[in-house]
Amino acid sequence: MIKRLLLIVLVLAMVGGAVYALKLRKAEELAGMSQRVVPPAAVSVVEVRQVRWRQSLFAVGSVAAEMGINVNAPLPGTVVSIHFESGQKIKRGDVLIAQDVGVQMAELDGLIASQALRELQFERSKKLLKDRQISQSDFDAARAALDEAKALAEAKRAYIVRKKVYAPFDGTLGIRMVDLGTYLEPGDPIVPLHMLDPIHVDYAVPEQFLSRLAVGQEIEIAVPAYPGEKFFGQITAFDPDIDRATRNVRIRATFSNPDRRLRPGMFAEVTTLDGELRSVSSLPQTAVTYSPYGDAVFAVVSNGGETVVERRQIETGEVRHGRVEIVSGIAVGSRVVAAGQNKLRNGMLVNVTETINNSAGTDAVAP
Repeated sequence: MIKRLLLIVLVLAMVGGAVYALKLRKAEELAGMSQRVVPPAAVSVVEVRQVRWRQSLFAVGSVAAEMGINVNAPLPGTVVSIHFESGQKIKRGDVLIAQDVGVQMAELDGLIASQALRELQFERSKKLLKDRQISQSDFDAARAALDEAKALAEAKRAYIVRKKVYAPFDGTLGIRMVDLGTYLEPGDPIVPLHMLDPIHVDYAVPEQFLSRLAVGQEIEIAVPAYPGEKFFGQITAFDPDIDRATRNVRIRATFSNPDRRLRPGMFAEVTTLDGELRSVSSLPQTAVTYSPYGDAVFAVVSNGGETVVERRQIETGEVRHGRVEIVSGIAVGSRVVAAGQNKLRNGMLVNVTETINNSAGTDAVAP
């Protein structure tokens, strides 16, 4: 029994000694790591610069054609000929389709014959009136009958003319909606037609900005179809009233569109440019760390002869062309880390390896 107790004690002592030795070794390793010198992080820096930006208003809008319609059938009838192709450019007055006029032409022939008869009767009535063989009222009736015959024949001619559908203005046709033999009722669509040059963008801004807007003012738009491209136009019209529901004023801007790249219905991001310039502090967007708790930058400062970074909360404003306005939080001329802030922490030693040229945009420029 005593031997068994001694064996248990011996085993426990050996296990305890091993655990103690392991803890001692880990403590020595941690102490060595704490004494190891961490090299400064290599960073690129950029200065906060003073720039001049043109005042602007941002809105969203839609592209609209100068004129745009669905060409519709004015009269009922069967399509017997088609004179256009889908997507074709067309001139005002060009024939688009023709409808069957066989019955109407026969009716016109009857009306022409009736008109000829009325003309003979009228000429005979003139002679009889001159010889006083008929009364004035009989002569007037003959003249009225002739006028009626002429009017009926002319109305039938006009009806036949309208059986051909013409382009009402210059433009570009869309996809054809009819085929040979299609029977059209009045108002049935034949083909879309849009005038694409010039073209407009309709948008709205809050009423408080009305004093900053004027006809002829420069407009800049961006559309998703052409990423990175800008299109420039001018304000050409305002609605005379303010929308009572939204308190917005509707604006129309006009753009030259010779290559037809802008199309009706496109979504457009609209920037209305003011003539006034204002001075702002700015940085490249990459230098700013964005978070739900506020925006920040890592300022590069000297501390006891060493270069360290300090995390500073800032307030940002407008963003234009990859640069962000700094409203407050850091002074002009301060150096901040240009990119890669996720590897830094407050008070960390850094080694500045590059100072990025930040002179772009320091002159008076449009946004």
